[in-house]
Amino acid sequence: MATSDQLTDSAHFSVENIGGIDQTSVDIPPGVTVLTGKNATNRTSFLRSIMAAMGSSRVSLKGDADEGRVQLTLDDTTYERTLKRAGSGIQFEGEAYLDDPEVADMFAFLLETNDARQAAARGEQLRDVIMRPVDIDAIRSEITRLESEKGDINDELARIESRKRELPDLEQRRTTLRDRISEKRAELADLEEEIDDSSRDVEEGRKEQAELEEKLQELRSTRSDLESARRKIERQEESISSLKRERSDLESDLEELPESPMGDHRDLDSEIDRLRSKRQELNTEINELRSLIQYNEERLEAEDYELLQGDGGAAAGGDGSVTDQLVGSDGETVVCWTCGSSVERGQIESTIDRLKSLRSEKVESLNDVKSQLDERKAEQREATQKQRRRTEIERKLDDIDAELDRRNDQIESLKDQRAALTDDVETLESAVENLESADFEDILSLHKEANQLEFEIDSLESDLEEVTDEIEEIEAAVERADELREKRSELVDALTDQRTKIDQIEAEAVDSFNDHMESILDLLGYENIERIWIERIEDSSGRDVQTRFELHIVRTTENGAAYEDTIDHLSESEREVTGLIFALAGYLVHDLHETVPFMLLDSLEAIDSDRIAALVEYFSDYATFLVVALLPEDAQALDDEFTRVTSI
Repeated sequence: MATSDQLTDSAHFSVENIGGIDQTSVDIPPGVTVLTGKNATNRTSFLRSIMAAMGSSRVSLKGDADEGRVQLTLDDTTYERTLKRAGSGIQFEGEAYLDDPEVADMFAFLLETNDARQAAARGEQLRDVIMRPVDIDAIRSEITRLESEKGDINDELARIESRKRELPDLEQRRTTLRDRISEKRAELADLEEEIDDSSRDVEEGRKEQAELEEKLQELRSTRSDLESARRKIERQEESISSLKRERSDLESDLEELPESPMGDHRDLDSEIDRLRSKRQELNTEINELRSLIQYNEERLEAEDYELLQGDGGAAAGGDGSVTDQLVGSDGETVVCWTCGSSVERGQIESTIDRLKSLRSEKVESLNDVKSQLDERKAEQREATQKQRRRTEIERKLDDIDAELDRRNDQIESLKDQRAALTDDVETLESAVENLESADFEDILSLHKEANQLEFEIDSLESDLEEVTDEIEEIEAAVERADELREKRSELVDALTDQRTKIDQIEAEAVDSFNDHMESILDLLGYENIERIWIERIEDSSGRDVQTRFELHIVRTTENGAAYEDTIDHLSESEREVTGLIFALAGYLVHDLHETVPFMLLDSLEAIDSDRIAALVEYFSDYATFLVVALLPEDAQALDDEFTRVTSI
């Protein structure tokens, strides 16, 4: 599919059994095309045929047909859709120009019943209309996911920074340990040399000496094991203290959360389901009313019914065509296509007006239901977050309790081991004392001193290994911190994009409406209207911030004093222009000018001819194909260079 600004060829439409059309073929060149003619000349039916080719379902079959077809050839590509009657509805088949026509239905196909065009006049919340094509729930879910991931990275970086601050002390401790080990080794070397000198003076080979040395070696090893057990107990006790502090913090956090964050979640879920069902029901009713209104208006336009004169002229066999009779009759009656009775045309028009009023009421109800649904969803999201947090804390508390039990068991085992080693040391010390003699007193003293030095060296080397491992672990984490910061930066950018996406669309819509409204008011010259503009207002409700659009209308008195008025006091012409400019703002902010080549305008009779001409000229700058349905007297004011289609 080519973008709109790449299209230079005419669009060819072939239509069968759509609205009031039997069969027609029409070429629409780029630029402005005016469908001109009296009522009942199938102008609106052809506009809806264009909508059908684009992908819209807001189109009806001809009253006496069970199947219809519309074919569009554009840029050497053909798109064809068929419509088949299926019960009370219509089934669509084939390939349309657009994959999803929803946004185009709202902001490009501006027929009389268009939602965006009618929103201001009906007093709807304009922000909801502009944002309807945006999947806000999906954006909020993505924001929640990104925030959670960013939070995890922040926690990890905080832990790394905390440990990084320990590096100077750890490195100082490592240096100190290395220095102490060097000193101890030097002392041990001197002592071993002294032992060698003393040993030469003692008779070698004595059995007691060998046994004593064996016991001394065993004593040194046992003392080392005892000191190791003590250190392990200390480390376990430090870990237990840390775990207890963490447990205390988590319990404090848990106390701040409600015991049952979800409350009676079944009631909340049921209420959300009820509101969703109500929303679906109202949407269905509104769509059915729209189709019903559209069908009846097209039947009136096409005059696809049996016409009766007040004196029975048609029944008496008048020679004129149906269209001639419509043009020449002032007090015409028609055969109602629903019940078959003869009624005044005005009664059918009155019924259509009542249907439009009913549809407006349904739209207001739908807006109320949507607001309630948003509130309930916000409550559900907040409750879910609290429940998730409570569950996470409870899981962590369970893990901590399990870890405390495990470490307490380890301490008990280590204490048993320490007690056994203490007994062994005492036994070995007693054995050594029994083996000592005056002959060996000096050398034994030296051996004891050497054993103690070797034990201290082993202990210092164990400390050094632990400190070195901890330093290397922290340094590896510090290196990983750069990757985490880069990832966090990407998440922040993604969060900014998601958070500002809604604000950006809202702000662009407001700016677009205000700028174009200012330009069009200057162009059309409405008396005593100083300005029509939209204000974007943020309402804070708990943790959520809701925005709304407020329409302002500023008038001036004869002496130049400004005052604010309401939409209800605008003339029909002024309301129509306001609605059209609002729709244009939506057309531009959702970038339809890049993907939807056709903009359609209809039912402009409330606006005078010169202003229609200026309005069409203004809109022509934004659409590749602008197709406008006008009465002949209104079309006369338009530029003669515009293409005119007078027969469909």
